[in-house]
Order: sequence, then C-alpha cells, then structure tokens
Amino acid sequence: MLWRHLNQGEGAVVADRSIGVWLSITALARSEGADVGVRHAVTACGEAVGAGAALSMSASGSSHEPVFATDPRSGELEDLQATLGQGPSADVIGGVGPVLEGELAGAGPLARWPQFTPAAVGRGVAAVFAVPVGMGAARMGVLGLYRDWPGPLSKEQFDAVLLYADAVLMLAMDERGGLAPGAVDLLESGFTERRAEVHQAAGMVSVQLGISLTDALVALRARAYAEGRTIAQVAADVVARQLSFTRPESSLPGWGGSVQEEPAASADDPASPESEQAEDKRREGGG
Repeated sequence: MLWRHLNQGEGAVVADRSIGVWLSITALARSEGADVGVRHAVTACGEAVGAGAALSMSASGSSHEPVFATDPRSGELEDLQATLGQGPSADVIGGVGPVLEGELAGAGPLARWPQFTPAAVGRGVAAVFAVPVGMGAARMGVLGLYRDWPGPLSKEQFDAVLLYADAVLMLAMDERGGLAPGAVDLLESGFTERRAEVHQAAGMVSVQLGISLTDALVALRARAYAEGRTIAQVAADVVARQLSFTRPESSLPGWGGSVQEEPAASADDPASPESEQAEDKRREGGG
C-alpha cells in the first residue's frame, strides 16, 4: 500500500517505522480513554511533522468534503478547496500523486492555485502536503497537512506520512471492506448531508440557467468564492429558495441573485393609493 517500491533492505526499516506509527496512534487514543479511530491517525500524523492536519473524503471520486481537522485553519483550508475546486487536496482527489509543496509563497504554487494560494498564505501557511488515502487508483480521500514554516518534508517524514495515510485507510475500512463505525460517524457528522445538498442545489441551478450539472457546480463555486462563503452555505440558500441563479446579464458574481419580496408601491407608482390621493388633491386645486 506504500507509494514506493521496497528493496529487501528497506523492508525491515519500513516495518519498524510502521510499528512506531501505530504506537503513536494507539498512545493518543489511550490518552483520551477512547478506542483507536481515524481521527487519532490524522492527529498523530500532524504531530509527527509539526503541522495541522485534515482528512477529506470523496463520495464520487471527483469532489471531496472535509470530515475531520485537527485545528480550525486546516478545516477552513480543506473546505475552501472543496469550494474552489483547486488546491493540493483537490489535485490529489483529481488523480495527481502526493503533492509536496514546501514553498507555498513561491510563484509556482500561485500559478498552480491562483485562488487557494493567497488564502492559505494569508492564514500563515508556508508549506502544504497532501497524500491520497486509498489503494491504487481507488481513492477514498486525502490527508492534507498545513505547516507554518517553509521547507520540504524529510525522507523519513514523507515515509511516515504515507504510513499514517495507510493507517487511516485501515481504520476507515472494516473487515468486510465497508466503512468502519468510526468512519461512518465522521461521514454522518456532515459529509453526506452537505454533499447531497450541494448536488441538489446544482440540479436546481442547472434548471434555472439551462446548463449542465458540471457548469452549475462551477457557478455555485464562483458565487461562494465571491461572497467569501463555502459552497455548502450557498447550496443551502439555493435549496431553501433564498437564492436563485439568473443568466450572466445579472451583475452579481456567480450568476446569482437573492430572492426578494416584491417592493411596496411608492407614491410615484400610478396604481398606488398614495398616487391616487395626490391626483385628487391636484384636481381639487385646479392643478
């Protein structure tokens, strides 16, 4: 399950590191008096490399949703990537191998992720790393790491991160190949409901604009980014019919317009009672 080929000499080293990884995970769980779970593997991974960590999971293989983060910033950045459709975790879900960016403030990351990079740097992140959680081409999710100082992971750190990603996968899957109870709890804490709402909103926007579901998701993301909100928040407004989308002639970003009540009639409106009273007075005065 590791993302590299091992020669005979390396096998024993990896076995030792794997034992160390699992010991750190179980020690963390025991300190809480809890059963070992996915969140302990994610937390232990972040601690091992001195970074904030977050796990996002994919229901469709093309989109992802954060299900656990060790700190608010890491959760925000995972959520932002789900909204923008760009960033290291988004790349990994899209099929790119491990993403290892030790100099986030450089020109390369800005060109690669023009919207995500400034947001991450603005939050004090100097290096980002993301590795897939899955087997081969089958990717269940991505493990993202956000560090305050620049520089690459060492070879030992990178090997450890891959082992932690394997541990996340093993803890997320039960013996029958399905999701283990702890992973189900993570999913049910918000992933399934939020993702279903996003797809429902995309369907509504698709009808409103007469476009494909893929383009409707782009419109939702554009609106969310323009308003500084998550795609889940915008989708909730669409489903609640508090937000509708119109053709691009609208000046609002993301082709969206808030649903508003009809304005009250003014005195300048010929059909309003105020205008009728004004007309009567004008006639009485001979005006």
